Order: sequence, then C-alpha cells, then structure tokens
Amino acid sequence: MLSVIIITKNEASHIGRCLESVAWADEIVVLDSGSEDDTVSICRQYTDKVYETDWPGFGIQKQHALDKANGDWILSVDADEVVTSELRAEIEKAIQQGNCKGYEIPRLSSYCGRQMRHGGWWPDYILRLFRRDCGRFTDSVVHENIIVQGQIGRLRSPLLHDAFVNLDEVLHKVDSYSSLGAEMLYQRGVRSSLGKAVLKGLWTFIRTYWIKAAFLDGRQGLMLSISNAEGAYYKYLKLLELQNRQPR
Repeated sequence: MLSVIIITKNEASHIGRCLESVAWADEIVVLDSGSEDDTVSICRQYTDKVYETDWPGFGIQKQHALDKANGDWILSVDADEVVTSELRAEIEKAIQQGNCKGYEIPRLSSYCGRQMRHGGWWPDYILRLFRRDCGRFTDSVVHENIIVQGQIGRLRSPLLHDAFVNLDEVLHKVDSYSSLGAEMLYQRGVRSSLGKAVLKGLWTFIRTYWIKAAFLDGRQGLMLSISNAEGAYYKYLKLLELQNRQPR
C-alpha cells in the first residue's frame, strides 16, 4: 500500500494538478496549515484525509503528515510538484521489487517558465519514496530531510516541480526562506555581519551563474542567480538583525 503525503498552505493554484498526478495512490494524506484560499476544498475532491493544523515548521509538519499515513510505503510530494506517468511506473516497480528501503528521485524544476538544467538545479536528487517503518523527517524549520535506515536507491524519471511560476513567487519565497534560514542559523549559534552578508550574496551569485553554469539557461539563469544571491544576502542580514535584537 502506498500513501502520498502533502503539506499545504494557500496552494490553490498548484494543488489540483499535483493531486491529479497522484490520484492512483492507495491513500492521499493532506495536512493544511491555515489556507485562506480554496486549497482545502480542492483537496477534499481527491481525498477524505484532509487535516487542518497550525504551522510548526517544514520538518515537523511533514512528520505529522507521515504519522497520519497508513501505507507500508510513503511518497512525499510538495503541492507544486507533479508525478509523471513514467515516474509512477518506476515507483510501482520499486515498491513491488522492494530492493531498497528508500529511493531518491531526480527533480526537474522550472523557474519563471523555463525548466532549469543548470545552476545546481539538475539533477536535483531528493529522497521522497521510502518504507514508513524505516524513515522519518528531521525537525528542521526549512530544508528538511528524510532519514532512512537501510539501503537507498535511485529512480530515473523526474519529479516535475513548478518552483517559481512568476516574479511574485520569487520575491515571496526569497523573503520567506531567508527568514526561516536566518532563524535556523541563529539557533545553531552561527553569527553574521554586514560584510559577511554581502560576501555570501556575492559568492552565491558567482557559484550559481558561473561555477554551476546557470548562464547556459539564458535569461532565467541570470534571474535565478540574482534571486539566489538575494536570498543568501537577506538570510545573513536577517541573522544580523536577530543578533542585534538580543540584550547585550
């Protein structure tokens, strides 16, 4: 039995396509955290296992969704991702054979209308398919991982990811993820300065655009490199702000 788990918040523009692509699964579990659009009503057209709760962070939230699943195998997908028919066939074969306890899946992400093949975005292997009794999520507030006890394999067919549909999404996610990233760094004892924030942003641009060859993805490659640099700059600037808020 395969359970698909998805966490959501205000994903009405994406979630229908995602759910349609996994409608073949034995069970779909959706955990929503206060959507103000039609996300929940759309989800209920595909599954009766839609739960609403608060927001504790990405890792903890995905673990809560995992705890509500009943399948022997778990496929974790995000609301802006799509499972193709080719990937479905590979997943079903992997489950039937049962050679590994978990599988990494290559993710092909799009940025403002273009599927990105460079800039560190491809192949973006992520562990998303695993046996429920062998895996669990880390409790990171952002950039969570799945820890699996046992052998890990790899599938070939990509998971399609609409990472950034337009510039509004780019700006929103840069702001959101830089805030979460700053909080995580602060909790780990990392400290920042204005100079460090500038250097982190500059290095991120150089690494994305030149070293990882985002320039080969044309205009979107340049846009991606700039937004990555902005994300790094603001993350360390917000970390500095967190430091300055603390009493001396």
